[in-house]
Amino acid sequence: MSLSPLKAISPIDGRYNSKTAELSEYFSEEALIKYRVKVEIEYFIGLCDIPLPQLNTFDHTKNDELRSIYREFSEEDAMEVKEIESVTNHDVKAVEYFIKKKFDEKGLQEFKEFIHFGLTSQDINNTSVPLSLRNGIQEVYLPAISELIEFLNELAEDWKNVPLLARTHGQPASPTRLGKEILVFVERLNQQIDLLEKIPFSAKFGGATGNFNAHYAAYPAYDWISFANVFVDDVLGLKRSHPTTQIEHYDNLAATFDALKRINSILIDLDRDMWTYISMDYFKQKIKKGEVGSSAMPHKVNPIDFENSEGNLGIANAIYEHLSAKLPISRLQRDLTDSTVLRNVGVPIAHSLIGIKSTLKGLKKALLNEEKIAADLENNWAVVAEAIQTVLRREQFPNPYEALKGLTRKNEKVTQNTIAEFIDTLEVSDEIKAELKGFSPSNYLGY
Repeated sequence: MSLSPLKAISPIDGRYNSKTAELSEYFSEEALIKYRVKVEIEYFIGLCDIPLPQLNTFDHTKNDELRSIYREFSEEDAMEVKEIESVTNHDVKAVEYFIKKKFDEKGLQEFKEFIHFGLTSQDINNTSVPLSLRNGIQEVYLPAISELIEFLNELAEDWKNVPLLARTHGQPASPTRLGKEILVFVERLNQQIDLLEKIPFSAKFGGATGNFNAHYAAYPAYDWISFANVFVDDVLGLKRSHPTTQIEHYDNLAATFDALKRINSILIDLDRDMWTYISMDYFKQKIKKGEVGSSAMPHKVNPIDFENSEGNLGIANAIYEHLSAKLPISRLQRDLTDSTVLRNVGVPIAHSLIGIKSTLKGLKKALLNEEKIAADLENNWAVVAEAIQTVLRREQFPNPYEALKGLTRKNEKVTQNTIAEFIDTLEVSDEIKAELKGFSPSNYLGY
């Protein structure tokens, strides 16, 4: 099915399709069906590896041929599954019937009743979804956020010696370095990504209520718990949760969404800081020929990339919050609310990806205005008061804080001369006076 971006309801598949299209391989309806087919095929091969008595005659040279069913899964295959679903009104059962048809075509009819053997639909859903989520995060999301962090690192290095007037509560404060301010975001992002990567992608696999009832009834002598542990952990590369009800607990999935939300919150913080610096004229923006900043004001060049990022990250966080709050809660062994909610896991990741790419685009357009930064420092000599009063404390000068407070909190501009004249009135040695006069807004920077 082809969908024009102009007809898409969601901007993910419409306006921002070029930024999110790569995620369809993991989070689209076709992708979900493909992952379900993969789990079913690998499960069947696992039963043959035991082997169950009825599968003794299965030719293991057929394994690659079976795996080609999901490896070569096409849009036409997905449409066929959807056609079957229109009759069954059950999505996972449609996948089972699709695979059985493939077995007929491959001359494997005698084995097809071991497709989906003893399983419930959630054994497939609760492995397919975390599998697709893991791959989407590892193969698309993490490379995107890593590219952003790498660029932030480059900016931190380029700007490491640029003095910058800091602002606490929006007011002039002790100066800092621009590179260090950028490095703060690098450190925060790296810490949260480290936490994200420690969260396992958990999966449920244990039959209708998690007890392997059907498996045990058919083959009571076999260790199905060990089989499931190997299948989920080693074959699929997930982490099997047990014991469970019919569904996965979703606690680790909630932790993943919370971690992604924290990363987005850090990016929103960065977006707002950059937006503010641009409004203060600390940064200009590269101008692209033909672009329009305002339909009415020709002069405007707006910080649209940071605004776009903040908006998309905010939408993502709202959905992450719902997912992490809702999914771990289900009535008794299971209700169906998780099923419809899980279909949306790709939505906040897509909005996050748009945000990441927009932040990176905005940063690449930022042009440092060192002249304006230097002028702001020069216009705020009052910020060296902290340095002066601290040195005076060291010298045990009486009430230095109060003395500087009286000087700097008048409704008069504090200049280099104001500071120098004040220092000359102090009853300290000439050596100390020289030390105090050595401080300026551009060199009082700490480490």
